Amino acid sequence: MILVTGATGNIGSALVRQLRLSGVGPVRGLTRDASRSSFPDGVEAVEGDLTRPASLKSALDGARSLFLVPGTGADADVLTAARQAGVKHVVLVSSITVRTHPHLPAAAENLAVERLLQDSGMSWTVLRPTQFVSNALWWTESIQKHRSIQVPYADTGLPAIHPADIAAVARAALTEPGRHHGRTYALTGPERITPRQQARAIGAALGDEVSVEEISREEAHRQMAPFMGAQTAHAVLDLMGGDVNDELLKVHDTVSSVTSSPARPFRQWATENVAAFR
Repeated sequence: MILVTGATGNIGSALVRQLRLSGVGPVRGLTRDASRSSFPDGVEAVEGDLTRPASLKSALDGARSLFLVPGTGADADVLTAARQAGVKHVVLVSSITVRTHPHLPAAAENLAVERLLQDSGMSWTVLRPTQFVSNALWWTESIQKHRSIQVPYADTGLPAIHPADIAAVARAALTEPGRHHGRTYALTGPERITPRQQARAIGAALGDEVSVEEISREEAHRQMAPFMGAQTAHAVLDLMGGDVNDELLKVHDTVSSVTSSPARPFRQWATENVAAFR
């Protein structure tokens, strides 16, 4: 039995689909409200809340593998509950910033969870993705209303990754016993792509031009801080272009080497999600 947390999110929803298509054994998707879930046929919806590890007892019952998206603040207790329930292998989503920007608070938090898992007694695989291509959904309203976006660092290219490729590596780690145990994978897309190029790809999918206005870091921070807090906004802006380094810019071939399929380019994601921008 494989339990997928974050099963309604960008990565988790892709993962439950891929697991189901692969014909692997029983799969459960964790959700706070099973009545509102829309998992593929054959995927069991189970209720639980990662902020309340005690609520996971039924979901973990019989599970031998766990896909974990951390960040709830109760990660240590979740890992303890998993071990006590008999989980043997955990695939953890961390972040490439553990290597590229270890001074950032979020990176330190991710590293702490990695270490908790490595010390848990369960076997483990750690995934460290870079920026998600789905972050372009931040522009949804602006593109819908104005066919334009405002961004800082419009010509800084990062190797953003499709969430389905993170899911594909997770699927391999969950279904190929032993091969990926004790491995840490840096995950990127197939190429660097700038916000300006992303806007062009979305425009091509729409059949309409999406213009780009480059704004200052200060203006971007003013727009972002009310939603994510001042400190987090500064950290995100560093990762968008304000504090890039060779490790953040590096394109890794991990997706293709693990899955035997090439990483998906941004233009594919734009085509798949064009309805969000209409």
